[in-house]
Amino acid sequence: MNKLNHVAFIMDGNGRWGKKKKGNRNSGHYAGVQTVKKVVEISIKLKIPVATFYVFSTENWKRPKTEINFLFNLINSYFKSELDNVIKNGIKINIIGELSGLPSKLKSILKETVKKTKKNKKILVNLALNYGSKRELISAFKKIKLKKITEKNLNNYLYTKKIPDPDILIRTGGKKRLSNFMLWQLAYTELYFLDKLWPDFKEKDLKKVLNHYLKIKRNFGGI
Repeated sequence: MNKLNHVAFIMDGNGRWGKKKKGNRNSGHYAGVQTVKKVVEISIKLKIPVATFYVFSTENWKRPKTEINFLFNLINSYFKSELDNVIKNGIKINIIGELSGLPSKLKSILKETVKKTKKNKKILVNLALNYGSKRELISAFKKIKLKKITEKNLNNYLYTKKIPDPDILIRTGGKKRLSNFMLWQLAYTELYFLDKLWPDFKEKDLKKVLNHYLKIKRNFGGI
């Protein structure tokens, strides 16, 4: 049976869900946050050590400013109101991406959240914010000397250093692409593309993917 250390999620379809159900994209982002909360709770129950959520990419800055501001305010409000519960539930929050490019108010609450949850051990939740895999790799190459580039050394300069690569990537929303997400780390990850929009993603969907993953044979280039 395959060992499960890390599940990553590309949470596609929030905006489309909001337009379809409520007539506006922002409603979908709000619903999407509630789905993240539920998935983290399920992951704790299933004893998944690490979960990573692709929240906001370096390319998402091309979206309307009003939508970006709503999303950032939503994240800020969530951690302001839920931080005590996050701590109580043993959730360790980690941010991967470039915090420097985010609004100061959001950076402040994220840094506080990371600091106050750093000793929690039930699950590590990575939030990929202002994240782009190409930028991550360029940043890593700049930090190490060219003569010393090895796979191990490069891993030590990525945002995900000391975190196991994802065993599973789940992308909702019907698209079959990686969208500049963890391109290095996903080299041997099992990929699952679902038609469901992210707010409609349920416990049964996660369990179905996990059950399939646990039964398959992973060769990692071997036989």
